[in-house]
Amino acid sequence: MANALVVIDVQESFRQQPIWSLTANPDIVDKVNRLVDHARSRGDLVVWVLHAEAGSGGLFDPALGHVRLIDGLSAAPGEPTIVKTAHNAFTTTNLQQLLTRHGISDLTVCGIRTEQCCETTARIAADLGYRVTFVTDATTTTPIPHRDAGPDLTPDELMADPRTLQVTELIERTEYALAGRFARIRTVDELTGAAQRVPVG
Repeated sequence: MANALVVIDVQESFRQQPIWSLTANPDIVDKVNRLVDHARSRGDLVVWVLHAEAGSGGLFDPALGHVRLIDGLSAAPGEPTIVKTAHNAFTTTNLQQLLTRHGISDLTVCGIRTEQCCETTARIAADLGYRVTFVTDATTTTPIPHRDAGPDLTPDELMADPRTLQVTELIERTEYALAGRFARIRTVDELTGAAQRVPVG
């Protein structure tokens, strides 16, 4: 086993946010499941990562019950689930030790958010010497308000502000930043072979 699929923060916490209505990829569960099925069929390691902010009283506080995989996703027996408290999946977890123990040299990264936890994990993984594949269409994110925008904007207010950074821009910037430096960019179809399949009939 040389490859691991790392599924980052695809958790209910995000679906409880009003801004989730603006998510770039509402089909993320289906996309992640396709990658997970493919990884399992190859005998690859699947690592599930959740983000927690214990004691915060917010949506990432485990006490509220949202720090769990989004409905439709589930870890199989023997697949590790780790909980992080930083943006990347390495700094506050034993992920690197886990990968070393399994002889992993290659990582496939997917999850939430494209430009934040997923991109940061990919960058650090590359710096640690892993060969990284970033599956952009199995990630998702939401628009980012301008730094001078007021707090707690509604989705409508966010979209009405011309300074808001839209999801297409975020995703494009992430791909430009990662490609050729930290990761190769691939799609779910490319990795699972669906892009090469020709319908019969």
